[in-house]
Amino acid sequence: MQNIPLTSLAKNHTAFIVNINAGMGATRRLTSLGLTPGTKITKLSSAPFQGPIQLQVRNTRLVIGWGLAAKILVSEINN
Repeated sequence: MQNIPLTSLAKNHTAFIVNINAGMGATRRLTSLGLTPGTKITKLSSAPFQGPIQLQVRNTRLVIGWGLAAKILVSEINN
């Protein structure tokens, strides 16, 4: 499968995190939220106009900004 930014993942689709293309601070922040390579995530919703994105990660719901989400590369799981 092709790697895509999390922002391009369709609503209610599931993917594995492949890589985080961010600086040390952003990577540390995402890691502290449990967003690490190999983690399975589901995109639950996204606000219009590059607004926040709601995710399901390890039985927890998170909301992250569009800018951070754009730095996360994922590989979609066939639904």
